[in-house]
Amino acid sequence: MRQKNIKTTDVLIAGGGPAGLCAALAAASLGAKVVLIDENEVLGGQLVKQTHKFFGSEKQYAGTRGIHIKDILISEVEASSSIEVINDATVMGYYTEDGIVTYIKNDDFYKIKPGKVIFATGASERMLPFPKNDLPGIYGAGGVQTLMNVYGIAPGNNVLMIGAGNIGLIVSYQLIQAGVNVQAIVEAMPKIGGYLVHASKIRRAGVPIYTSHTIKEAYGQDAVEGAVIWEVDEKWQPIPGTEKDIKADNICLAVGLTPATELLWQAGCEMKYVPELSGHVPVRNMYLQTTLEDIYVAGDAAGVEEASSAMVEGRLAGYSAAKNLGLGKDRADALIQDALDELSSLREGEVGAKIRKGLEKIIV
Repeated sequence: MRQKNIKTTDVLIAGGGPAGLCAALAAASLGAKVVLIDENEVLGGQLVKQTHKFFGSEKQYAGTRGIHIKDILISEVEASSSIEVINDATVMGYYTEDGIVTYIKNDDFYKIKPGKVIFATGASERMLPFPKNDLPGIYGAGGVQTLMNVYGIAPGNNVLMIGAGNIGLIVSYQLIQAGVNVQAIVEAMPKIGGYLVHASKIRRAGVPIYTSHTIKEAYGQDAVEGAVIWEVDEKWQPIPGTEKDIKADNICLAVGLTPATELLWQAGCEMKYVPELSGHVPVRNMYLQTTLEDIYVAGDAAGVEEASSAMVEGRLAGYSAAKNLGLGKDRADALIQDALDELSSLREGEVGAKIRKGLEKIIV
């Protein structure tokens, strides 16, 4: 492994998903030199496999499919002479003693000294512990989306979906559109967690949704052949005698995401466990600046929400980082306020109540 010379930039962004792309464009629009590092060959993060249309406002590309939003953002990044993209690279750490960020690409070791860093590292899928959960044919929902929407491969013929949040409902509908038989959706909560517009599509397709149920076990010899589900009480305890057998050659787990915050831990940011935001997240101010003044966070790494919120958070972090470097003084405040107003609008009502509660615990 060879070490390269240290380069400098105004803003370094780790993660090229919706938050990272929008952060890069925002910082560059205020005159910042930006380096955007992503571990994948293609930028876009979760947008790469999201074929459904977005909600929100025109600013969040409402009515546009995620895969097309990805194309729009990538084309804008590629058109900017102020943004350098480094694909297929892994950020290794941020070191407070000298403000250096290290990354590896093609077995070479690199160092960058940025003025500000934005961690937009996304989230990872959660899994469930149950007997035989290691059988072939058990996937996370993101894996199923990748198989179908990126590679055009059906994960199975008969699918049991675990989780009735937005991801579980959307992926179930995409499976139905692909000609896959969704046997049932199982949700441990007493009510559906996703938007009713998604649940209505599922119900119209004749797919049963079992609320207050969870998976007891999977079964099969060399691969999944089915699963047993059972009802749970108000204390989440299973109720014996309520078992149901469901035949399936694929079990899809859509049981949530966990913020990918390893780099924030390594850097030494103050972290706090906030269940409403899906795990440990960094303490920060309303401008997404962490307890280390040169580090910002955006997107699912700040707390798991919809991609619309991730894009707005990316813009907010990008504008804030550039402003604190002394750039765009004549425009930064107005742009930052616009982003704050958009986030407030996205988090209104009953749907955003959980996020608002979580943010009250974490913003200083």
